[in-house]
Amino acid sequence: MPSILWILWLVVPIIILGLVDIIQTKHTIRRNFPVIGNFRYLLEDIRPEIMQYFVETDTEGRPINRIFRSLIYQRAKKANDTTPFGTQMDVYAAGYEWMDHSIYANNHADVQRESRILVGGEACLKPYSASILNISAMSFGSLSKNAVLAMNTGAKIGGFAHNTGEGGISPYHKQPGGDLIWQIGTGYFGCRTEAGNFCEENFQKNSTMDNVKMVEIKISQGAKPGHGGILPASKNTEEIAAIRHVKPHTDVHSPPKHSAFDSAEGLMHFIQKLRDLSGGKPIGFKICIGKKEEFIELCKAMVSLGIKPDFITIDGGEGGTGAAPIEFSNSLGMPLKDGLSFAIDTLRGFDLKKDIKVIASGKVLSGFDIARVIAMGADMVNSARAMMMATGCIQALQCNVNTCPTGVATQNKSLMAGLVVEDKSQRVANFHEETVKSFIELIAASGIRKTEKLNREHINRRIGMNQVLKYSEIYPEVPEGSYLEHMMNGVKEKVIEK
Repeated sequence: MPSILWILWLVVPIIILGLVDIIQTKHTIRRNFPVIGNFRYLLEDIRPEIMQYFVETDTEGRPINRIFRSLIYQRAKKANDTTPFGTQMDVYAAGYEWMDHSIYANNHADVQRESRILVGGEACLKPYSASILNISAMSFGSLSKNAVLAMNTGAKIGGFAHNTGEGGISPYHKQPGGDLIWQIGTGYFGCRTEAGNFCEENFQKNSTMDNVKMVEIKISQGAKPGHGGILPASKNTEEIAAIRHVKPHTDVHSPPKHSAFDSAEGLMHFIQKLRDLSGGKPIGFKICIGKKEEFIELCKAMVSLGIKPDFITIDGGEGGTGAAPIEFSNSLGMPLKDGLSFAIDTLRGFDLKKDIKVIASGKVLSGFDIARVIAMGADMVNSARAMMMATGCIQALQCNVNTCPTGVATQNKSLMAGLVVEDKSQRVANFHEETVKSFIELIAASGIRKTEKLNREHINRRIGMNQVLKYSEIYPEVPEGSYLEHMMNGVKEKVIEK
């Protein structure tokens, strides 16, 4: 008799599941193959984990392969980050890149330990001495409070900056006291009126806080340029809604463009307004390059008005985020190298680069990633996904559904409780320290003593089996001020026409 009961306990639930599968009308597979059809959905749910741990090779993983995931974890833990038996990269494949070394290499101990970058032009009263590597924009809301606490504490330990993302300044940005780059998006979170427009009073109150060192106006971001930020309802808690001044438990979609300005000249005047309201702090903007002529118009406005941003952040179309339409992530926005080279050359052409610091943002994971964008003309870099991994992210690809298993990109309290701030904050600081150290060792091997001496001549890319080009050949530099003559001729032509 007991054995029959055990069989019933096993069989009855299967029968019930089979009947439910036959009755339901949403899934054809379950109706046609009761019970066993459910395994299809189970396997689909765990497919990313199966691919990551059992199928993909060390070099095939996307968006970040195992080699670089391991590198980030090792540096965050200050574990052995060397690799045995040579590279796994196909060094003869098109796209392979490397840096020239010198037979007169420097001892890395003699190279400037870390070049601090002074951000702030002539109109800036409170310039900021920034690290060459900082935390890129990620909002509280997309990230958990524990993740924000860990990153900001790590930034304070390591002496680098933490970009708030467009979600506003939360208590978890303030509490540790790490340096902040406050990002202002199209939703004006933290400085908005009830109608959602820019509020000078709220901006002045937040921008004058001591740990807010710079203010960044987000024009567009790489993952979804031309599309406002997205905060799913599942992540929009009462606390987050209060910080952003929005209705809780609803999807929050930022507008695709700013309401405070609608032209290149308007943006420059807005920059000046923010500089005045903040007491003279560095003001800049973040952009993923789209239509080239629009960036050229921005540069023309800087020249004609004499108002310049203190910095510009160039984001690549391959940028990472928790939530974006796949068409935008895959098929919109100029990739970082193309966008960065164009922006740098345009600024040089209008003789603006000397007054404006450029920050490169987009999949910066290693010292070489820093080196190649600095070689292209950037002054400093921001990293988001690497900092997430240093905080514990395992690339589970659940950022947008509030089920992040490591507590990094979720508002689920039971999941975020597993993220220990004291441990992860030190790992964030460690990753920063070790990555900057690796960058210094690279430029020392190239015979360079100062970061600003790194240029496009130092980086090579394989185009084909027997063809290699330097960055200087792929992205030829524009002479300083060479566009100004064309601009003045254009002005003269308009005057003549009138």
